[in-house]
Amino acid sequence: MRRIEILAFEDAQLLDITGPLQVFTSANEEALAAGQPRPYDAIAVATSTQTATTSGLTLATALLSRDDETIDTLIVAGGIGVNKACEDRSLVDWIRRRSAKARRTASVCSGAFLLAEAGLLDGRRAVTHWHRCKEFSKRFPKVRLEPDPIFIQDGNTWTSAGVTAGIDLALALVEADLGRKLTLAVARELVVFLKRPGGQAQFSTMLSLRESGDRFDRLHGWIIDNLRADLSLPALAEQANMSARSFSRHYHQTTGRTPARAVEDIRVEAVRRLLEQGLSVRQARTRCGFGSEETMRRSFLRAFGTTPQAFRDHFG
Repeated sequence: MRRIEILAFEDAQLLDITGPLQVFTSANEEALAAGQPRPYDAIAVATSTQTATTSGLTLATALLSRDDETIDTLIVAGGIGVNKACEDRSLVDWIRRRSAKARRTASVCSGAFLLAEAGLLDGRRAVTHWHRCKEFSKRFPKVRLEPDPIFIQDGNTWTSAGVTAGIDLALALVEADLGRKLTLAVARELVVFLKRPGGQAQFSTMLSLRESGDRFDRLHGWIIDNLRADLSLPALAEQANMSARSFSRHYHQTTGRTPARAVEDIRVEAVRRLLEQGLSVRQARTRCGFGSEETMRRSFLRAFGTTPQAFRDHFG
């Protein structure tokens, strides 16, 4: 059996731990049902036998393994307690030692902070929760952070985006070990995508614009209310009471995107919401101001990794 250790700590995110744990447990169940031996021995480990999570639930956890104990996969959870965990030098050293012994190392959500603190992500591609990307980049400039993917594999190191992405990550690990057929059975049992369409940007467009400050909040509200109007650079600059050149420069400095890209992102997010409500692709395109269905299709595909029609079929 492959021993998998999921590292927990005080104020860890519960789903970062239990999501992957359930995937490996379900993989064991599917393997037994197929007449195969259990492939995984997955446990949660911590510095204490009782570990409180942010949900208010306290987990019964095994103590940190000794250096001489075998391990296949180390997974590090995230959560609001990750910053304090990063200050625990003995814990960070343990992560470094266990990773060296493991076949592969992974993190869920902000657990990437602990891997980076241990120096395990230097020079590697990685992802973490979209909300903490700016903080992560400032703290760990040697890591090649990518804010959008649901998960990333770089060699024997895997990182995943926010919270539920730990389930996507665990499914990918199971597929790498046991193949697509069994992993698909696990995904069906858990009622989740085997491979989720799109990246985590699909959940954060307006939130990330608001994170950049309130300077253009009124403008963003006006855009949302006038998606079928003229949203060209001159029209937006007029709404912001600025010259076109000044507006373009200040907007990009504040939000990190061009005005045209922001309008496209806001329109695409509006299309997503309408498709979820059951509107047709044509109705959503008309309401959101896209000039043609093909233009909307390309924008939607770029943002979510799937077409508007496929998205509506899944979620409408």
